[in-house]
Amino acid sequence: MPKMKSKSGAKKRFTLTGSGRVKRERAFKSHILTSKSRKRKRVLRQSTLVHSTNEQAAKRMLGVG
Repeated sequence: MPKMKSKSGAKKRFTLTGSGRVKRERAFKSHILTSKSRKRKRVLRQSTLVHSTNEQAAKRMLGVG
């Protein structure tokens, strides 16, 4: 059986942590930043984990789970 292919878009967006969770960057930080507060922009800089309800789908796209 051939190897499973991972989605190339998912490879660019998600990374796996050491414990096997899926890490992602936050959306809404690329333009029209003048209307967003300093606090909001500061929070958007930080990466976060994919929600547990979407984690299996993200792993499947990465070819892991």
